[in-house]
Amino acid sequence: MPDERTILPRHLSAELKDALTYARVVNVLGARQVGKTTLVRDILQTGRFITLDDETVLDAVENDPWGQLQRLTEETVGVPLIIDEAQRSRNLALAIKRLVDSSNRKGQFVLTGSSNIFSTRHVADSLAGRMLTLMLWPLTAAETLSRGPTRVLDWAVSADPDLGDLPAPEPATRAEYIDRVLKGGFPEVRDLDHRRRQRVYREYVESMVDRDVADIVRIRRNDALRRLIDQLAVRTSGELNIAELCGIVGAQRNTVEQYLDVLMRLSLVVKLGAWTSGESRREIKNAKHHFADPGIAAALRSLTPRSFDPDADPTAFGGLLESFVFAELLRSEPYQTNGFRFYHWRDQRGREIDLLAESAHHLAAMEVKASASVSRGDFKHLLWFAQEGPGKARSVTSIIFYLGEHKLQFGERLYALPVSCLWGVV
Repeated sequence: MPDERTILPRHLSAELKDALTYARVVNVLGARQVGKTTLVRDILQTGRFITLDDETVLDAVENDPWGQLQRLTEETVGVPLIIDEAQRSRNLALAIKRLVDSSNRKGQFVLTGSSNIFSTRHVADSLAGRMLTLMLWPLTAAETLSRGPTRVLDWAVSADPDLGDLPAPEPATRAEYIDRVLKGGFPEVRDLDHRRRQRVYREYVESMVDRDVADIVRIRRNDALRRLIDQLAVRTSGELNIAELCGIVGAQRNTVEQYLDVLMRLSLVVKLGAWTSGESRREIKNAKHHFADPGIAAALRSLTPRSFDPDADPTAFGGLLESFVFAELLRSEPYQTNGFRFYHWRDQRGREIDLLAESAHHLAAMEVKASASVSRGDFKHLLWFAQEGPGKARSVTSIIFYLGEHKLQFGERLYALPVSCLWGVV
């Protein structure tokens, strides 16, 4: 077993342990190398562990899934059977369904995979109420510092948000923020030096295209998929023009849309839908797409800290920072008391809000600014949205995340927060 001092805590570990007390099957999904195996083998510290990365084990399961699982579960008394890289088997899902149908014991299976083996509607529907799916993302900033998840979303929709209830932000320079974004959140990659880290991230994407995509769908043109990934890296945090992408990638629209779906299923890209009030035809309904880990996007673009110097393109950091903040909030959502759904918003007059987190009748409207200063004028779109626009019928808290050091209030439910509040010291 690896030295426990080298294993970073994962917020999902408590959720996983709790899920085993009420679900027969717990399905842990996430991109390769985000730490799923470490979570279920070294942090969970219970159960019988097998991996389908072992070709011998995979061959045995594929040839006799029912017999192999029956034997393994008979040998596993009172603890879960953990099947790592379960997506590599095409015959596993029905055998698991058959076993859990015959026993109501909780915590029978823990599965990990970069894609869901229960993709057929018949099997997924039959396991409703018996299976829980958990998502493991790359490390959050708080996890790299061995701290708990941010509660800023719950804070934003509280009756009377008080800046004193938020953690103290950690002072950080622009260079330190850039370094954190470029490192990404993959446990075995983020601490490499810049040159090696970029090389590993690029090879990671190549491996995903060559191996993981085949677990989901057969594609004829890996080159087109690879070009699409490069274009998505350039456009992270932006709305996609599918017609334009088709021309650049050299593929038809249905092919590009299929590839996008595959990349979302592999957790490389996250789709952020457009929030609509239903009251205005002027609202734009195009989705945004974010790289789930901006460190990979930066590596694919060969970006270095010098790429954001004033004599280079200082504005290039904005899109990556927006994806970084969204990723931190998305990964924190399961640990909030309230449930949230995420959107962006834009209208035809150019008003836009980077991120909306909706909870019941409440909205947290958030923008991300790659600057160390903020003024009331920066709240222009947020104020219009909350007071005159489609948010006026809701309770709206407006937040600008920026690179400064101070938590500030600019009026009723108007706040500027340092990005480091997302992992600050309580």
